Amino acid sequence: MNTSRREILMGLFKDKFRTILQVKDTPHRIALAFAIGVFLGISPFLGLHYVGGFCIAWLLGLNKLVTLLGVSVNNPWTIVPLSSFCVWIGAKLIGIKQILPEVEWESVTLMNILGKFSDFHNFIEMVKQLWPLIASFFIGSLLISAISAVASYFIIQIIMARYKKTEDAA
Repeated sequence: MNTSRREILMGLFKDKFRTILQVKDTPHRIALAFAIGVFLGISPFLGLHYVGGFCIAWLLGLNKLVTLLGVSVNNPWTIVPLSSFCVWIGAKLIGIKQILPEVEWESVTLMNILGKFSDFHNFIEMVKQLWPLIASFFIGSLLISAISAVASYFIIQIIMARYKKTEDAA
């Protein structure tokens, strides 16, 4: 059996979407849970996406699974293009022309990289050099995550309202 990568991804998408359709809650609450997940998934707070999604869903009494599905919008297949787009948008917004500093590629070795973390002064210098990239990523990610969360709320809310309406009529 020769299954293409596209078929596998579509199967995963359909499974996740079916999971959302089976949730017993109002369209508003389902859409809100998903939108919060999308916001957190695209947000610049790397490493806190799933934990943050779970905690916020728990605090607000929303469906945790739906929130985590929203967080999953940013995953190993989408993180590089999505983060690159966020950096580009952030750089445009704050007017940065050169995001990355000039790099002497001959000096890029594991030992030199680890040396940047060995003392506080080197670490601060590295952060100063990378600040345009960090600022662009942070601002772009916040904007794109907010826009995506609002859009996903309305999309999921409309879909769920229609689905619930047909389910009630059946």
